[in-house]
Amino acid sequence: MKIKVGVIFGGSTVEHEISIISAVQAMGYMDQDKYEIVPIYIDKNKDWYTGKMLMDIEIYKDFNNLKRYAKRVVLVKKNGQFYLQTLGLWKRNIVELDIAFPIVHGNNAEDGTLAGYLDTVGIPYVGSHVLGAAMGQDKVVMKQVMKACNLPIVDYTWFYDTEYTHFETEIKKEIKKIGYPVIVKPATLGSSVGIVFVKTEEEIDEAIREAIKYDNKVVVEKAITNLTEVNCSVLGNYEYQELSAIEEVMSTDEFLTYQDKYLGSGAKKGVKGAGAKGMVATDRIIPARISEDLQKQVREISKETFKALNLSGLCRIDFLVDQKANKVYVNEPNTIPGSLSFYLWEPIGKKYPTLLDDMISIAIKDFKNRSKKVRSFDTNVLSNFGGTKGVKGLKGSKKF
Repeated sequence: MKIKVGVIFGGSTVEHEISIISAVQAMGYMDQDKYEIVPIYIDKNKDWYTGKMLMDIEIYKDFNNLKRYAKRVVLVKKNGQFYLQTLGLWKRNIVELDIAFPIVHGNNAEDGTLAGYLDTVGIPYVGSHVLGAAMGQDKVVMKQVMKACNLPIVDYTWFYDTEYTHFETEIKKEIKKIGYPVIVKPATLGSSVGIVFVKTEEEIDEAIREAIKYDNKVVVEKAITNLTEVNCSVLGNYEYQELSAIEEVMSTDEFLTYQDKYLGSGAKKGVKGAGAKGMVATDRIIPARISEDLQKQVREISKETFKALNLSGLCRIDFLVDQKANKVYVNEPNTIPGSLSFYLWEPIGKKYPTLLDDMISIAIKDFKNRSKKVRSFDTNVLSNFGGTKGVKGLKGSKKF
């Protein structure tokens, strides 16, 4: 009997289209002898749709004209089972699900928002849970946690948009202490959206205002001048971690841009689903051209970062390497990386269908383990509740 996997993608995020590409790629590689694939597309208005046609990348070029062919649905739990159900007066169960597989990118989706909803419904799902997903998305919180865990990060500062309005001079002084050049980032976005490389103090205001267009929280961090960007993917949970090959990502700019990640390079042969698009289209060298010592540092820090940030399933840890100083810095984790980083696992013999199998197996095992823990008590503390008598703090509440 096939496992019914609901692949969730899209969402109200600036990385909406990238999520579609990643999900269509993954669905194209899933073993259909093992899984019944149920595509679940969340449009930019946060409405959910299902239908087999959603596995075809071509329909998203003009999806509004095709909504009449897809069914608008909501996820529900009924008699211990999970269903996609139609909306309206005459609700109908469209399909049953065994497990959810979120392939979403960016805030309002990958940041724990979707994980929290799936936890509330109670369905097992692939990937990190709320805490890990939230920390993996917020560049300020993740840096604070990594610093507390003695993981190597570059010097940085951060502030809210309103703080910049009132304390612009003080913030600029703090940035000057870090030392130019710096990189300015929206705190909770991914795919390099809104990121600006700043060489001088004269350019900083424009860069900050660009970041504020996307987020109310801004990070400014020291730029590595002898930079090599490398990535390593991690698969597992808090008990064990498996590591992929290490890639060196070739950038056409001072850092890996949106253009580099998703619009660069020519066609890549042999990629099912979304053709050459997605992170698989990025120019890269595998294995990365770094010393054995630096490779060892990357691998050790990848595992430590994965555990420190409460991650699960599959993620990609991005690193900044100063080869002159022979030093590695954690840049950030990607809790649901573009194209699920399958291209990092194939060089070590793990094909994409196997990688997807492993991710689903980890999620099922994690759900079973979590289900054994005490989540609530059978006894009802309210059963002998005698009104407000004896309840502390309620004396005099009538005046409210």
